[in-house]
Amino acid sequence: MKKLVIHNDKIDEKAAAALQKVCPFQALVMSGNELTVNAACKMCGICVRKGPPGAITLEDIPEDLIDKSAWRGIGVFADLSEGCLHPVTLELLGKARSLADQIGHPVYALLIGSDTRAQARELLHYGVDTVFVYDDPLLADFLIEPYTAAAADFINRIHPAAILVGATLAGRSLAPRIAARFRTGLTADCTSLEIKPNTDLVQIRPAFGGNIMARIVTQNNRPQLCTVRYKIFNAPPRQAQPDGEIRVLELPESARRSRVTVLDAVPKDTGIDLTLAETIIAVGRGVKSQKDLPLIEALADRIGAKLACTRPLVENGWFDPRQQIGLSGRTVSPKLIITIGISGSVQFVAGMKGAETIIAINIDPQASIFQVAHHAFVGDWYELLPRLLDTLAPSGVTEQAGAS
Repeated sequence: MKKLVIHNDKIDEKAAAALQKVCPFQALVMSGNELTVNAACKMCGICVRKGPPGAITLEDIPEDLIDKSAWRGIGVFADLSEGCLHPVTLELLGKARSLADQIGHPVYALLIGSDTRAQARELLHYGVDTVFVYDDPLLADFLIEPYTAAAADFINRIHPAAILVGATLAGRSLAPRIAARFRTGLTADCTSLEIKPNTDLVQIRPAFGGNIMARIVTQNNRPQLCTVRYKIFNAPPRQAQPDGEIRVLELPESARRSRVTVLDAVPKDTGIDLTLAETIIAVGRGVKSQKDLPLIEALADRIGAKLACTRPLVENGWFDPRQQIGLSGRTVSPKLIITIGISGSVQFVAGMKGAETIIAINIDPQASIFQVAHHAFVGDWYELLPRLLDTLAPSGVTEQAGAS
């Protein structure tokens, strides 16, 4: 790790002005009679190279290496949604077991809530070695302060090497606070996870608009934290007999304070929810006009599918943003997805590659979508869909394509 060191004993008023002028980010500022560096610094080193010799140096700062052997186990935050375990919790337990088996570590589940005995027992059916439970009436509703305090108490007592958190509303609120409290790293919306023999968690996620896959490692901090979207991993099969133990931990008295009081909880209408759809038809820019959508809607009605789209069609105002699939939309894992006129960008594919069966229709034989599709139809969907509807339609009923 490197750090800029400013040697003010070698800097006079003229040199300070010259250094401030050479910095393209205005990161060098005067504080009293001394030159200091602020958070705008990008560590580019221009001030070192072009400033007065010896005025600023770039030096290695030694770090105290953490004892990784003192941190053991892969933890999963068990997210409760209206008193039920969120499905992403089960998916993360399956992944946690896979990672833990590679390094010989146990799998922990952290369950925070009120009257959670049934949920704790249910977790034992999914390969958890120990369920750590904070059960308190104060925790009946998700309150960020006591929830963070409970999670911090769990970490201080158990020292898990890594904690996997679902990218739910609760998870996205809780994970950053834990990371800040323990001064550790947090990678959001991971699409894949690996682990090294030294327990370093390799957190993989798209970066730069999906053009590269970043591999992020927190080498010198524990616990390691990441969030993962729903439908990225597969939930393990439920075991007939529970296995493991439940340990009830007491919420520290210092954690019982909260500046938030819940007056009432009103269920929110989730509206369009693609994550639970078993059959989806997704359309892209190959659909030339909004007037052509009724033909696709007719197919969706016929096979009981939900309609989805790519980002450009949301931007055109054709679809609700909740119908978008991809990195900036929803992640889905249906039994069947049919893509119509979609080229198959990395951003879109990342949101649907978990589908059991992918059928792609595209006029371009080189379209990227064909690399992930199980069944590919090269052709004009304006010609293919009417024929498909004729095949599916009851006797004497046919569908007409919209204007193209």
